[in-house]
Amino acid sequence: MRDVGHRESDAILGAMRQVALAGGHAISHADTASILAAGHYLLRRPELADLGILPAVEPADLAAILKDRELAEEATKYLAIMVMVDGVLDTDKLSRVLAYARALDIEANYLTEMVEAASGHLSWVVADMTMRNAESVVSEAWGSRPDPAVWILAYTGDKADPALVARYEALGRLPQDSFGKALWDFDKNNGYPFPGDPKALNAGFATPHDATHVISGYDTSYRGEILVSTFTAAMHPINPMAGHILPVIFNGHLGVKFNEVATPAHGGFDPDEFWHAWARGRDMTIDLFDPKWSAWDWVEHDLEQLRRAWNVAPPGAPR
Repeated sequence: MRDVGHRESDAILGAMRQVALAGGHAISHADTASILAAGHYLLRRPELADLGILPAVEPADLAAILKDRELAEEATKYLAIMVMVDGVLDTDKLSRVLAYARALDIEANYLTEMVEAASGHLSWVVADMTMRNAESVVSEAWGSRPDPAVWILAYTGDKADPALVARYEALGRLPQDSFGKALWDFDKNNGYPFPGDPKALNAGFATPHDATHVISGYDTSYRGEILVSTFTAAMHPINPMAGHILPVIFNGHLGVKFNEVATPAHGGFDPDEFWHAWARGRDMTIDLFDPKWSAWDWVEHDLEQLRRAWNVAPPGAPR
C-alpha cells in the first residue's frame, strides 16, 4: 500500500472513532488503544495522542477523501476490526461499518461473515471461515480436495509417514541459532507432533504456520495466535480477513467454538500489538505461505539473519 497522507489518515482514524461511538457507546480502552495503534503502526501517525482532534467523518466524507480503491479496501478492514475490539460483535458498530462500506462501494466476504454472525448463523460462519482459511493455505480454490477437516489430519491410519517425522526430528541436530533448530524447539516445547505423525497436522499448514510463529516471535497463547494470524494475513494476500484475522478473533476473543482443536476463549485481543503485528507482516519481504516458499530451503540459516533479511521488526512486549 502506498504512503497515506495526513488528510486520508485523519479520515480513516476519524471513521474508526465514529464506529467506536456508534449507538451512543463511550470510547473504551480497547477503542482508544486500537485507534492510536492503527495510526502509529499502519498510518504513520506516531504523534497522534488525542482522539478528540480527529474529525467526525461520516460515510460520505470518507468516500469523498479515499479515492484510491486499495486504500478504501484497507480502511474498511480497519473499521471492521473496531466492531470486535471489546470482545463482542457489536451490532450498532457493525451497522455503522456497513454504512461506510456502502459509501465506499466495498463488498467483502468477511463483511458477509460478520453480518451472518450477528444474525446468529454461526454454523454457516464457522464453515465459511474454515473454507476461506483452507483456500488461503493452499493459495487456490479448494476444488476436489477432501473436506478441510479431513485434509488437516493428513497422517491418520495407514497414512502415517515415519520418514517425514524423522526429517523433522533431524532439525534438532542443527546449530542452536539456526532457523531449523528454532522450528524444532517450537514444536517440542509446545508438544506438537511433527508432520507424518498420526496426530500431526498437515505439513502444508503446520510448517508455514509454525515457521511464522518462529519468525514473528509470537507464542501460542490466545493473544499469540491472534497476533501470528494477523501477521500472516498482512504477509499473505489470500483471504486475509475472512480466512485468518476473523477466525482467530472469533475463537480467541469472542469465544466462538470452531472445532475440537481450537478451544474458544475471551480476551485474547491485544489492542496495541494487534496493529503492530499487522504492520510487521505487511513489511515482510517474503510470504511464508506462498506455495513457492519452503522452510527446508532455510533451515540451516541463522534465525536472526533471516529476520533482518526479511525485514522482520521485533515484536512488542505483552501489556
